[in-house]
Amino acid sequence: MRELHLGISPCPNDTWIFHALLREKVKVQGCHLTITLADIEELNRGLRSGRFDAAKASFPAVADLAESHVLLPAGGAMGMGVGPVLIARDEASAVSVRHPRVLLPGELTTATLLWRAFHGDMEAREQQVRFDKIMPLLAAGKAEMGVCIHEGRFTWQERGFHLMEDLGARFEARFKLPLPLGGMFARRDLGTPVHRALTDAIRHSLAEARAHPVAALKTQRAHAQELDDTVIRRHVDLYVNAFTENIGPAGVEALAGLATLMQRKLPPLAEMV
Repeated sequence: MRELHLGISPCPNDTWIFHALLREKVKVQGCHLTITLADIEELNRGLRSGRFDAAKASFPAVADLAESHVLLPAGGAMGMGVGPVLIARDEASAVSVRHPRVLLPGELTTATLLWRAFHGDMEAREQQVRFDKIMPLLAAGKAEMGVCIHEGRFTWQERGFHLMEDLGARFEARFKLPLPLGGMFARRDLGTPVHRALTDAIRHSLAEARAHPVAALKTQRAHAQELDDTVIRRHVDLYVNAFTENIGPAGVEALAGLATLMQRKLPPLAEMV
């Protein structure tokens, strides 16, 4: 049995997709799988450092890994209306400060890429923090603005923050394409049979969650930052879509749009034959 170390995030979309793999109801043919759950920036750095054989990672994090890694066609996060949001404690504080402080969820995240692409001329003072610290720090007055991802996309309004801009919507308006947030990347040298076995297992795990949503919800609750079931379900409804099962031609086109924005090359899609 080949040993494989896989990294995913504890966010509800990942724990839904990988529920059956986490519970060992689905296995990767010919492999023994170890799964680590970690913050997206930790996953980004872990994939780059070789800690993981395969991991969920932000697309900007793999912009220079085209020779060493491939993108699996299943398990990623992409779609319309899924992007990070730029919020503020209140509108007045965000526009009155000459060099506002902005909280970002990681140097290598798509959120930071979009912030810099669309607001790089603001001369803001950037601070990288873990995604779940952004709203508490904003509420405590530690910054004027923050870019929220994951559950924060659904909960900023009820916490009394002001929306400055939906950064994902701006990408969609510019490119007329869905926004690629993250993908499942694997070491190229694992080879096509392992890439195919891992992709098949991800799809089977996703099918298991759809067939047994109550069991999958228990797995999600065990790891979610927001324990409200409505928020968890909204997370899955938004981030788990047709692109999750198969990136397809439209997804490949969206990746080309993101690569244009980054002016960098992304790893190729893994061959499944």
